[in-house]
Formats: sequence, C-alpha cells, structure tokens
Amino acid sequence: MTAPSGPRIAPLPPDQWPDEVMQAIAVLRPPDAKHQLQRRKGGPKGLNVLGTLANHPSLMHAYHTFNGHILSSSTLTPRDRELLILRVATRRDAEYEWEQHVFIAGDVGIDDDEIARVRAGADAPEWSTHDAALLRAVDELVDQAMVSDATWATLAESFDVQQLMDLVFTVGAYELLAMAFRSFGIELDADLGPR
Repeated sequence: MTAPSGPRIAPLPPDQWPDEVMQAIAVLRPPDAKHQLQRRKGGPKGLNVLGTLANHPSLMHAYHTFNGHILSSSTLTPRDRELLILRVATRRDAEYEWEQHVFIAGDVGIDDDEIARVRAGADAPEWSTHDAALLRAVDELVDQAMVSDATWATLAESFDVQQLMDLVFTVGAYELLAMAFRSFGIELDADLGPR
C-alpha cells in the first residue's frame, strides 16, 4: 500500500490553534523538558504533527496525556524508550516518527552506528543481549501483538514489572502514532530530513 502523496488533513498554522491546543501541548511535556517543543536551531518543533492534531483538540489532549507518561514518567531509560520507538518507526515505515526520534535518540546517547543498526533489527551484530531483546520485543508485538516467553524472560532479567508494562505501552503508543502519521499523510517539517 502506498502512503498518501500529501496531507489528508491539513495542519492548522499556530495562529489558528484554539486555546485547548496549548493545554494539550502542556500535558505532553513538563516545562523543564528539553527537546519536545524546541528545535536544536530554535523555534517550535513538530509543527506539522501539532498542527494536524490541532484539528481535534480533545483527542490531542487525551493522547498527549498518555504519551506524556511515555516520554516523561516511564520507568524505562530514555535510551531503551528511543530504541523501542525507532524500531517501531522502522517496522511501520513511519518516516516522520523515525526522523523525529533520530534527533531525540542522539540527545540520549544513542550513536549513529546504533541508530543504523536499529533498522537491521535484533540479529544485527554488536547488540547487547538486553538491547537485542528490546528490538525483538517490538517485532513480536508488531507481528503477533504479544512478547514471546523467551524474549519476556530475557527482559525480566533486567526489568521489573513496571518496566515490562511500560515497554508494551511504549510500543503500542508509537504503533498508534505510526498509523496516524501515515494515514493522515503528515509531511516532514522543514528541519527534518531523511537519514
């Protein structure tokens, strides 16, 4: 199936955002969070996504409340979270999700070689047992909507119950975003280029 050639839902420019949109953005990230709404070179980040979601402020608020946990309150390390998200983006060919999270992955210490290896998956050489299990869990959740016993046992060696739960919900959250980004035809922002 071919992705839409352009936006199916036009993003609203910021001067047309209803007041509820700013409240929805606020629940996504606490005020001290560093990268969600600021570009490395200044200005707001993610205008095409935010502008598209601004068409449905109550949905935006509800999803941002959930995703705010994933980004700010999860029991996973930022590194583990970003490996999961990048693998979801790879599996779903979600270019916008991939490009946004390549920037974030760099901010949390994932180097360019690791980012490239995410595309190859869990069997790529040089992954630790833990990192390979993270990527394998994404593949299993995407393919079968369940983590296998073997992968679960490997992850349970280093994760507690809450971390295991956060893993599944992180994959689900970004699986949903991949569906939305692709279905809505959200285009890359000008500062996001293919890698």
